[in-house]
Amino acid sequence: MRVGLNLATKPLVSHRRFLVGSAILGAAAGILLVYLAWQFFSLRKADEVYRAKLAKTQQEMAKVQEQRADLENFFARSEIRNLQERARFVGTVIEARSFNWTKMFMDLEHTLPAGVHVLKIEPKLESGSASVKFVVAGSTEESKVKLLKAFEDSPSFTHVQLTQEGMPRQSGTATSDVFLVEFSAVYTGI
Repeated sequence: MRVGLNLATKPLVSHRRFLVGSAILGAAAGILLVYLAWQFFSLRKADEVYRAKLAKTQQEMAKVQEQRADLENFFARSEIRNLQERARFVGTVIEARSFNWTKMFMDLEHTLPAGVHVLKIEPKLESGSASVKFVVAGSTEESKVKLLKAFEDSPSFTHVQLTQEGMPRQSGTATSDVFLVEFSAVYTGI
């Protein structure tokens, strides 16, 4: 009978576990390398598309900037500027004529109570409505209260703001006015 003894100074070592682990690790590294390479190339392709879009957008912006500069130069010319000023003037004239001033004064006549008279009126047309400053005088304190109440309740005049209140100045002639009121209102034309 024979017995298998290893008489070598070093026993026989199996490298099988190392080789299997190395093969698995190498396969995983290969798969990771393929995945990362695919990601790199897809990112590079997306970057090329982005750069192409950016270059196209920059070209379009440069073209628009050039067109804007041309338009600014065109509108900066003196004859065009004069034409614009005339168009603005004609627009304000048309707007002023389209506003019904007669109706505003008729509504004012219906709004003013007895014993009150207008000393000064300054209408100013602003975007479809008229901002009006009034200086009004009256003979009794009761008519002053009626005046302010009438303007507050009026559907034609809104945003009534009292600016100044006082006694009228006497300039040599005797007046029967007891109060002087300065206020502003917006005429809506309703």
